[in-house]
Amino acid sequence: MSTAINANVVTYGSSALDALQSGAALPSQFLTFMLGEEQYAVGILHIKEIIEYGSLATVPMMPDCVRGVINLRGAVVPVMDLSARFGRGQSAIGKRSCIVIVETAGAEEDDKGKQVLGMLVDAVNAVVEIAAADIEPAPAFGTRIRPDFIAGMGKRMDKDRGRFVILLDIERVLSSEEIVDMARGTAAAVA
Repeated sequence: MSTAINANVVTYGSSALDALQSGAALPSQFLTFMLGEEQYAVGILHIKEIIEYGSLATVPMMPDCVRGVINLRGAVVPVMDLSARFGRGQSAIGKRSCIVIVETAGAEEDDKGKQVLGMLVDAVNAVVEIAAADIEPAPAFGTRIRPDFIAGMGKRMDKDRGRFVILLDIERVLSSEEIVDMARGTAAAVA
């Protein structure tokens, strides 16, 4: 299942191969970033901005993956720790830690349903081009994160050797419905 941006453009979704077979255009630019020693990428169409890590206001009874909220030009923006979201524990804040502000579709498929969230990452690398032909389907096993979080594996040629970057299905990773369910579970456990 792919997430439509408009009638002619499809983001890399759960199956990049389905999109390729349907003749839809895939984004070719991705923002790469690090979580620990692993490199991940998100389609550039989802990225609003990258900001330096600053102090976050904590919100009581939130799941561990919700690090807190920030004030972004008057708007309250929740910040998710991707390392914790992937079940690895909270990220240690370092010199290169930053918050990537992304926009997801949210619960509704119109402009009012757009949701702005922050992702805490260890370091941002670069914007890279990955051709649609160089995107392979996500492996069914052997990854350190949930398979449904992976949209595909992008092949990159770095200095005469091929490397893969994990392309995230950002709509699933930052699913507001799943985060709300986790928050309810945390509240129920405390009560």
